[in-house]
Amino acid sequence: MNFDITDTAPEHKAGFSTGARDDYDELRQTFEEFKAANDERLAVIEHKRSDVLLEEKVDRINQALDAQHRRLDQLSLKGARPALAADSAARPQPSEHKSAFEAYVRSGESEGLRQIETKAMSVGSNTDGGYLVPVELDTVIAERLAMISPIRGIAGVRRISSGLYKKPFMTAGPATGWVGETAARSQTTSPVLDELAFPAMELYAMPAATATLLEDSAVNIDEWLAGEVELVFAMQEGAAFVNGDGNNKPKGFLAYTTVANTSWTWGNVGYVPSGAAGAFPNENPSDVLVDLIYALRSGYRQNATFVMNRKTQSSVRKFKDSTGVYLWQPPAVAGGKSSLIGFPLLEAEDMPDVAAGSLSIAFGDFRRGYLIVDRQGVRVLRDPYSAKPYVLFYTTKRVGGGVQDFDAIKLLKFAVS
Repeated sequence: MNFDITDTAPEHKAGFSTGARDDYDELRQTFEEFKAANDERLAVIEHKRSDVLLEEKVDRINQALDAQHRRLDQLSLKGARPALAADSAARPQPSEHKSAFEAYVRSGESEGLRQIETKAMSVGSNTDGGYLVPVELDTVIAERLAMISPIRGIAGVRRISSGLYKKPFMTAGPATGWVGETAARSQTTSPVLDELAFPAMELYAMPAATATLLEDSAVNIDEWLAGEVELVFAMQEGAAFVNGDGNNKPKGFLAYTTVANTSWTWGNVGYVPSGAAGAFPNENPSDVLVDLIYALRSGYRQNATFVMNRKTQSSVRKFKDSTGVYLWQPPAVAGGKSSLIGFPLLEAEDMPDVAAGSLSIAFGDFRRGYLIVDRQGVRVLRDPYSAKPYVLFYTTKRVGGGVQDFDAIKLLKFAVS
Protein backbone atom coordinates (compact mmCIF):
# COMPACT_ATOMS: atom_id res chain seq x y z
CA MET A 1 0.00 0.00 0.00
CA ASN A 2 1.23 3.49 -0.72
CA PHE A 3 -0.94 6.30 0.51
CA ASP A 4 0.10 9.90 -0.08
CA ILE A 5 -0.70 11.59 3.22
CA THR A 6 0.74 15.08 3.52
CA ASP A 7 1.63 16.10 7.06
CA THR A 8 1.53 19.85 6.75
CA ALA A 9 0.27 22.42 9.21
CA PRO A 10 -3.32 23.42 8.42
CA GLU A 11 -4.72 26.84 7.96
CA HIS A 12 -6.86 27.70 10.95
CA LYS A 13 -10.39 28.51 9.98
CA ALA A 14 -12.22 31.48 11.36
CA GLY A 15 -14.67 30.64 14.08
CA PHE A 16 -12.44 28.29 16.08
CA SER A 17 -11.42 29.51 19.51
CA THR A 18 -7.81 29.93 20.56
CA GLY A 19 -8.32 27.00 22.94
CA ALA A 20 -9.42 24.72 20.10
CA ARG A 21 -6.44 25.74 17.95
CA ASP A 22 -4.05 25.17 20.86
CA ASP A 23 -5.54 21.72 21.53
CA TYR A 24 -5.30 20.89 17.84
CA ASP A 25 -1.62 21.88 17.73
CA GLU A 26 -0.98 19.88 20.89
CA LEU A 27 -2.71 16.84 19.36
CA ARG A 28 -0.46 16.91 16.29
CA GLN A 29 2.64 17.38 18.44
CA THR A 30 1.66 14.43 20.64
CA PHE A 31 1.08 12.31 17.53
CA GLU A 32 4.64 13.05 16.39
CA GLU A 33 5.89 11.90 19.80
CA PHE A 34 3.73 8.80 19.49
CA LYS A 35 5.18 7.95 16.09
CA ALA A 36 8.75 8.32 17.35
CA ALA A 37 8.11 6.13 20.40
CA ASN A 38 6.23 3.50 18.39
CA ASP A 39 8.99 3.39 15.76
CA GLU A 40 11.46 2.73 18.56
CA ARG A 41 9.19 -0.02 19.90
CA LEU A 42 8.95 -1.68 16.49
CA ALA A 43 12.75 -1.54 16.09
CA VAL A 44 13.14 -3.37 19.40
CA ILE A 45 10.59 -6.01 18.33
CA GLU A 46 12.43 -6.56 15.03
CA HIS A 47 15.55 -7.50 17.03
CA LYS A 48 13.43 -10.04 18.94
CA ARG A 49 13.75 -8.16 22.19
CA SER A 50 11.18 -6.63 24.47
CA ASP A 51 11.21 -3.42 26.47
CA VAL A 52 8.44 -3.12 29.04
CA LEU A 53 9.23 0.53 29.78
CA LEU A 54 9.04 1.39 26.09
CA GLU A 55 5.69 -0.42 25.74
CA GLU A 56 4.35 1.56 28.70
CA LYS A 57 5.62 4.80 27.17
CA VAL A 58 3.78 4.12 23.90
CA ASP A 59 0.60 3.30 25.82
CA ARG A 60 0.85 6.51 27.86
CA ILE A 61 1.26 8.64 24.75
CA ASN A 62 -1.61 6.75 23.11
CA GLN A 63 -3.83 7.56 26.09
CA ALA A 64 -2.74 11.19 25.96
CA LEU A 65 -3.71 11.29 22.28
CA ASP A 66 -7.15 9.93 23.15
CA ALA A 67 -7.63 12.53 25.90
CA GLN A 68 -6.57 15.40 23.63
CA HIS A 69 -8.78 14.12 20.82
CA ARG A 70 -11.75 13.92 23.18
CA ARG A 71 -11.14 17.46 24.43
CA LEU A 72 -10.83 18.78 20.88
CA ASP A 73 -14.07 17.03 19.91
CA GLN A 74 -15.86 18.67 22.84
CA LEU A 75 -14.56 22.14 21.93
CA SER A 76 -15.52 21.66 18.29
CA LEU A 77 -18.98 20.45 19.33
CA LYS A 78 -19.47 23.45 21.58
CA GLY A 79 -18.51 25.82 18.77
CA ALA A 80 -20.79 24.10 16.25
CA ARG A 81 -23.80 23.77 18.55
CA PRO A 82 -26.73 25.82 17.22
CA ALA A 83 -27.97 28.65 19.41
CA LEU A 84 -31.58 28.88 20.43
CA ALA A 85 -31.78 32.66 20.48
CA ALA A 86 -29.70 35.69 19.66
CA ASP A 87 -28.76 38.42 22.11
CA SER A 88 -31.83 39.64 23.96
CA ALA A 89 -31.57 43.11 22.41
CA ALA A 90 -31.82 41.68 18.90
CA ARG A 91 -34.06 38.73 19.73
CA PRO A 92 -37.22 38.52 17.60
CA GLN A 93 -40.62 38.46 19.22
CA PRO A 94 -41.52 34.91 20.29
CA SER A 95 -44.24 33.06 18.44
CA GLU A 96 -47.63 32.43 20.05
CA HIS A 97 -46.74 28.78 20.56
CA LYS A 98 -43.36 29.61 22.06
CA SER A 99 -44.85 32.11 24.52
CA ALA A 100 -47.60 29.68 25.56
CA PHE A 101 -45.07 26.85 25.97
CA GLU A 102 -42.83 28.98 28.20
CA ALA A 103 -45.82 29.86 30.39
CA TYR A 104 -46.63 26.15 30.68
CA VAL A 105 -43.06 25.20 31.65
CA ARG A 106 -42.61 28.02 34.15
CA SER A 107 -45.98 28.02 35.89
CA GLY A 108 -48.02 25.10 34.61
CA GLU A 109 -50.46 27.43 32.81
CA SER A 110 -51.71 25.30 29.90
CA GLU A 111 -54.70 27.27 28.62
CA GLY A 112 -52.67 28.94 25.88
CA LEU A 113 -51.31 25.63 24.60
CA ARG A 114 -54.75 24.02 24.75
CA GLN A 115 -56.19 26.77 22.57
CA ILE A 116 -53.35 26.50 20.05
CA GLU A 117 -53.60 22.72 19.73
CA THR A 118 -57.39 22.85 19.57
CA LYS A 119 -57.19 25.37 16.71
CA ALA A 120 -54.71 23.07 14.99
CA MET A 121 -57.11 20.14 15.48
CA SER A 122 -54.31 18.33 17.28
CA VAL A 123 -54.96 15.11 19.18
CA GLY A 124 -52.16 16.16 21.51
CA SER A 125 -54.28 18.59 23.51
CA ASN A 126 -54.84 15.99 26.24
CA THR A 127 -52.87 17.28 29.21
CA ASP A 128 -52.11 13.72 30.37
CA GLY A 129 -49.93 13.30 27.29
CA GLY A 130 -48.14 16.63 27.52
CA TYR A 131 -47.71 19.28 24.85
CA LEU A 132 -45.58 19.58 21.75
CA VAL A 133 -42.60 21.91 22.05
CA PRO A 134 -42.42 24.89 19.66
CA VAL A 135 -40.99 24.08 16.25
CA GLU A 136 -37.92 26.23 17.00
CA LEU A 137 -37.01 24.05 19.98
CA ASP A 138 -37.87 20.83 18.13
CA THR A 139 -35.52 21.79 15.28
CA VAL A 140 -32.66 22.75 17.57
CA ILE A 141 -32.91 19.50 19.58
CA ALA A 142 -32.71 17.57 16.30
CA GLU A 143 -29.68 19.58 15.17
CA ARG A 144 -27.92 19.10 18.49
CA LEU A 145 -28.54 15.36 18.41
CA ALA A 146 -26.92 15.19 14.98
CA MET A 147 -23.85 16.84 16.49
CA ILE A 148 -23.38 14.51 19.47
CA SER A 149 -25.05 11.22 18.48
CA PRO A 150 -22.28 9.48 16.46
CA ILE A 151 -24.30 7.28 14.09
CA ARG A 152 -26.97 9.96 13.56
CA GLY A 153 -24.22 12.22 12.22
CA ILE A 154 -23.43 9.85 9.30
CA ALA A 155 -26.70 7.94 8.76
CA GLY A 156 -29.66 8.81 6.59
CA VAL A 157 -32.38 10.65 8.53
CA ARG A 158 -36.03 11.03 7.56
CA ARG A 159 -38.74 12.92 9.47
CA ILE A 160 -42.19 11.33 9.41
CA SER A 161 -45.63 12.34 10.65
CA SER A 162 -46.89 8.85 11.52
CA GLY A 163 -45.59 6.09 13.76
CA LEU A 164 -44.32 3.84 10.95
CA TYR A 165 -42.25 4.42 7.83
CA LYS A 166 -42.33 1.80 5.05
CA LYS A 167 -39.76 1.78 2.30
CA PRO A 168 -40.33 -0.38 -0.80
CA PHE A 169 -37.44 -1.92 -2.70
CA MET A 170 -37.02 -4.27 -5.64
CA THR A 171 -35.79 -7.80 -4.97
CA ALA A 172 -35.81 -8.48 -8.72
CA GLY A 173 -35.98 -5.85 -11.40
CA PRO A 174 -37.72 -5.96 -14.77
CA ALA A 175 -35.99 -7.93 -17.54
CA THR A 176 -33.81 -5.82 -19.84
CA GLY A 177 -31.53 -6.48 -22.79
CA TRP A 178 -30.02 -5.20 -26.03
CA VAL A 179 -31.92 -5.46 -29.30
CA GLY A 180 -31.50 -4.38 -32.88
CA GLU A 181 -33.48 -1.50 -34.34
CA THR A 182 -35.99 -3.75 -36.06
CA ALA A 183 -35.64 -6.89 -33.93
CA ALA A 184 -38.64 -8.28 -32.03
CA ARG A 185 -38.95 -7.38 -28.37
CA SER A 186 -40.04 -10.11 -25.98
CA GLN A 187 -42.34 -9.13 -23.15
CA THR A 188 -40.39 -8.16 -20.03
CA THR A 189 -41.09 -9.53 -16.58
CA SER A 190 -42.50 -7.30 -13.88
CA PRO A 191 -40.31 -6.14 -10.97
CA VAL A 192 -40.68 -7.99 -7.67
CA LEU A 193 -41.23 -5.60 -4.77
CA ASP A 194 -40.80 -5.98 -1.03
CA GLU A 195 -40.69 -3.43 1.76
CA LEU A 196 -38.77 -2.55 4.88
CA ALA A 197 -40.67 -1.16 7.89
CA PHE A 198 -39.17 1.27 10.39
CA PRO A 199 -41.42 1.87 13.44
CA ALA A 200 -40.76 4.93 15.60
CA MET A 201 -40.23 3.97 19.25
CA GLU A 202 -40.60 6.25 22.24
CA LEU A 203 -37.48 7.68 23.85
CA TYR A 204 -37.81 9.71 27.04
CA ALA A 205 -35.87 11.87 29.47
CA MET A 206 -37.04 13.43 32.73
CA PRO A 207 -35.02 16.52 33.71
CA ALA A 208 -35.87 18.23 37.00
CA ALA A 209 -35.94 21.91 37.85
CA THR A 210 -36.32 23.92 41.03
CA ALA A 211 -38.96 26.57 41.52
CA THR A 212 -36.20 29.19 41.71
CA LEU A 213 -34.92 28.29 38.25
CA LEU A 214 -38.41 28.41 36.74
CA GLU A 215 -39.19 31.74 38.35
CA ASP A 216 -35.97 33.35 37.11
CA SER A 217 -36.93 35.24 33.96
CA ALA A 218 -33.27 35.58 32.97
CA VAL A 219 -33.01 31.81 32.48
CA ASN A 220 -33.62 30.72 28.90
CA ILE A 221 -36.03 27.84 29.47
CA ASP A 222 -35.67 26.52 25.91
CA GLU A 223 -31.89 26.44 26.23
CA TRP A 224 -32.10 24.72 29.60
CA LEU A 225 -34.54 22.04 28.40
CA ALA A 226 -32.57 21.31 25.20
CA GLY A 227 -29.33 21.04 27.17
CA GLU A 228 -30.87 18.69 29.72
CA VAL A 229 -32.33 16.20 27.24
CA GLU A 230 -29.82 16.24 24.40
CA LEU A 231 -27.09 14.20 26.10
CA VAL A 232 -29.54 11.62 27.48
CA PHE A 233 -31.23 11.23 24.11
CA ALA A 234 -27.88 11.00 22.32
CA MET A 235 -26.52 8.28 24.64
CA GLN A 236 -29.65 6.15 24.32
CA GLU A 237 -29.81 6.62 20.56
CA GLY A 238 -26.13 5.88 20.08
CA ALA A 239 -26.42 2.54 21.86
CA ALA A 240 -29.61 1.55 20.00
CA PHE A 241 -28.34 2.45 16.52
CA VAL A 242 -25.38 0.09 17.07
CA ASN A 243 -26.71 -2.74 19.24
CA GLY A 244 -30.48 -2.21 19.61
CA ASP A 245 -32.53 -5.39 19.33
CA GLY A 246 -35.58 -3.69 17.75
CA ASN A 247 -37.75 -4.42 20.82
CA ASN A 248 -39.20 -1.03 21.82
CA LYS A 249 -36.08 0.57 20.38
CA PRO A 250 -34.38 0.97 16.97
CA LYS A 251 -32.58 -2.06 15.55
CA GLY A 252 -28.81 -1.59 15.46
CA PHE A 253 -26.73 -2.61 12.47
CA LEU A 254 -24.84 -5.15 14.63
CA ALA A 255 -28.12 -6.85 15.61
CA TYR A 256 -28.83 -8.19 12.12
CA THR A 257 -27.76 -11.64 11.00
CA THR A 258 -24.13 -11.53 9.87
CA VAL A 259 -22.58 -13.81 7.27
CA ALA A 260 -19.17 -14.11 5.64
CA ASN A 261 -19.02 -11.60 2.84
CA THR A 262 -18.18 -14.34 0.34
CA SER A 263 -21.69 -15.78 0.90
CA TRP A 264 -23.53 -12.51 1.45
CA THR A 265 -27.24 -12.28 0.60
CA TRP A 266 -29.78 -9.48 0.99
CA GLY A 267 -31.13 -9.19 4.51
CA ASN A 268 -27.77 -10.02 6.11
CA VAL A 269 -24.74 -7.88 6.92
CA GLY A 270 -21.50 -9.19 5.45
CA TYR A 271 -18.28 -9.51 7.44
CA VAL A 272 -14.62 -10.05 6.68
CA PRO A 273 -12.70 -12.29 9.15
CA SER A 274 -9.50 -10.93 10.68
CA GLY A 275 -7.85 -14.34 10.45
CA ALA A 276 -7.13 -14.52 14.18
CA ALA A 277 -9.44 -15.16 17.11
CA GLY A 278 -9.90 -11.95 19.09
CA ALA A 279 -6.98 -10.11 17.53
CA PHE A 280 -5.42 -8.67 14.42
CA PRO A 281 -3.10 -11.13 12.66
CA ASN A 282 0.56 -11.00 13.71
CA GLU A 283 1.78 -10.66 10.13
CA ASN A 284 0.71 -7.52 8.23
CA PRO A 285 -2.23 -6.73 10.54
CA SER A 286 -3.35 -3.74 8.49
CA ASP A 287 -4.04 -5.94 5.46
CA VAL A 288 -7.40 -6.97 6.96
CA LEU A 289 -8.45 -3.30 6.94
CA VAL A 290 -7.69 -3.16 3.23
CA ASP A 291 -9.71 -6.35 2.74
CA LEU A 292 -12.60 -4.69 4.59
CA ILE A 293 -12.39 -1.62 2.36
CA TYR A 294 -12.54 -3.65 -0.82
CA ALA A 295 -15.33 -5.87 0.47
CA LEU A 296 -17.49 -2.80 -0.13
CA ARG A 297 -18.57 -2.14 -3.71
CA SER A 298 -16.97 0.88 -5.36
CA GLY A 299 -20.24 2.83 -5.49
CA TYR A 300 -20.35 2.84 -1.68
CA ARG A 301 -16.63 3.33 -0.96
CA GLN A 302 -16.44 6.95 -2.06
CA ASN A 303 -18.63 8.06 0.88
CA ALA A 304 -17.60 5.38 3.36
CA THR A 305 -16.58 5.83 7.00
CA PHE A 306 -14.80 3.61 9.52
CA VAL A 307 -16.69 3.16 12.81
CA MET A 308 -15.03 1.79 15.96
CA ASN A 309 -14.62 2.65 19.62
CA ARG A 310 -11.68 4.50 21.13
CA LYS A 311 -9.94 1.38 22.42
CA THR A 312 -9.92 -0.24 18.98
CA GLN A 313 -8.73 3.02 17.46
CA SER A 314 -5.73 3.02 19.81
CA SER A 315 -4.72 -0.34 18.31
CA VAL A 316 -5.01 0.63 14.64
CA ARG A 317 -3.15 3.88 15.38
CA LYS A 318 0.07 1.82 15.51
CA PHE A 319 -0.29 0.44 11.97
CA LYS A 320 1.96 1.62 9.12
CA ASP A 321 1.96 0.96 5.39
CA SER A 322 4.86 -0.53 3.42
CA THR A 323 6.49 2.89 3.08
CA GLY A 324 6.43 3.54 6.82
CA VAL A 325 3.55 6.05 6.78
CA TYR A 326 1.08 5.70 9.64
CA LEU A 327 -2.38 4.71 8.44
CA TRP A 328 -4.13 6.69 11.20
CA GLN A 329 -3.83 10.43 10.81
CA PRO A 330 -5.06 13.25 13.08
CA PRO A 331 -7.63 15.72 11.72
CA ALA A 332 -6.35 17.72 8.77
CA VAL A 333 -7.97 20.88 10.15
CA ALA A 334 -9.13 21.99 13.57
CA GLY A 335 -12.64 20.63 14.08
CA GLY A 336 -12.18 17.87 11.49
CA LYS A 337 -12.20 14.08 11.88
CA SER A 338 -9.33 11.65 12.14
CA SER A 339 -8.78 9.41 9.13
CA LEU A 340 -7.73 5.82 8.58
CA ILE A 341 -6.24 4.83 5.22
CA GLY A 342 -7.67 8.05 3.81
CA PHE A 343 -11.25 7.43 5.00
CA PRO A 344 -12.98 9.33 7.83
CA LEU A 345 -12.97 7.59 11.19
CA LEU A 346 -15.92 7.94 13.56
CA GLU A 347 -15.70 7.05 17.23
CA ALA A 348 -18.74 5.21 18.57
CA GLU A 349 -18.15 4.00 22.11
CA ASP A 350 -21.01 1.50 21.80
CA MET A 351 -19.00 -0.54 19.31
CA PRO A 352 -17.60 -3.66 21.05
CA ASP A 353 -13.98 -4.03 22.12
CA VAL A 354 -11.81 -6.46 20.20
CA ALA A 355 -12.53 -9.97 21.50
CA ALA A 356 -13.01 -13.47 20.12
CA GLY A 357 -15.75 -13.31 17.50
CA SER A 358 -16.44 -9.60 18.06
CA LEU A 359 -17.63 -7.28 15.29
CA SER A 360 -15.53 -4.34 16.42
CA ILE A 361 -15.02 -2.38 13.20
CA ALA A 362 -17.64 -1.31 10.68
CA PHE A 363 -16.99 0.30 7.31
CA GLY A 364 -19.56 1.58 4.89
CA ASP A 365 -21.68 4.32 3.41
CA PHE A 366 -23.97 4.75 6.41
CA ARG A 367 -26.04 7.47 4.76
CA ARG A 368 -27.24 4.86 2.28
CA GLY A 369 -26.93 1.88 4.59
CA TYR A 370 -28.66 2.92 7.83
CA LEU A 371 -31.90 4.90 8.12
CA ILE A 372 -33.07 6.84 11.17
CA VAL A 373 -36.71 7.91 11.27
CA ASP A 374 -37.83 10.77 13.53
CA ARG A 375 -41.48 11.35 14.15
CA GLN A 376 -42.13 15.07 14.12
CA GLY A 377 -42.52 16.70 17.50
CA VAL A 378 -41.01 16.51 20.94
CA ARG A 379 -43.58 16.33 23.76
CA VAL A 380 -43.24 17.65 27.30
CA LEU A 381 -45.42 16.78 30.31
CA ARG A 382 -44.96 18.98 33.39
CA ASP A 383 -45.11 17.04 36.68
CA PRO A 384 -44.91 19.17 39.86
CA TYR A 385 -46.18 16.40 42.16
CA SER A 386 -43.98 13.29 41.93
CA ALA A 387 -40.73 14.74 43.31
CA LYS A 388 -41.69 17.80 45.34
CA PRO A 389 -40.20 20.39 45.71
CA TYR A 390 -38.74 19.67 42.26
CA VAL A 391 -40.70 19.92 39.03
CA LEU A 392 -40.15 17.07 36.59
CA PHE A 393 -40.47 17.45 32.82
CA TYR A 394 -41.28 14.12 31.19
CA THR A 395 -39.88 14.74 27.69
CA THR A 396 -40.45 12.25 24.88
CA LYS A 397 -39.55 11.89 21.24
CA ARG A 398 -40.23 9.00 18.88
CA VAL A 399 -37.38 7.60 16.84
CA GLY A 400 -36.69 4.40 14.94
CA GLY A 401 -33.88 3.01 12.86
CA GLY A 402 -32.57 0.04 10.93
CA VAL A 403 -30.50 -1.06 7.96
CA GLN A 404 -32.03 0.05 4.67
CA ASP A 405 -29.31 -1.14 2.27
CA PHE A 406 -27.62 -4.35 3.37
CA ASP A 407 -24.91 -3.98 0.74
CA ALA A 408 -23.67 -0.62 2.06
CA ILE A 409 -22.16 -1.74 5.40
CA LYS A 410 -19.44 -4.32 6.02
CA LEU A 411 -17.98 -5.52 9.32
CA LEU A 412 -14.63 -6.82 10.49
CA LYS A 413 -15.04 -9.96 12.61
CA PHE A 414 -12.17 -10.90 14.87
CA ALA A 415 -12.23 -14.60 14.12
CA VAL A 416 -10.32 -17.12 12.05
CA SER A 417 -13.19 -17.45 9.56
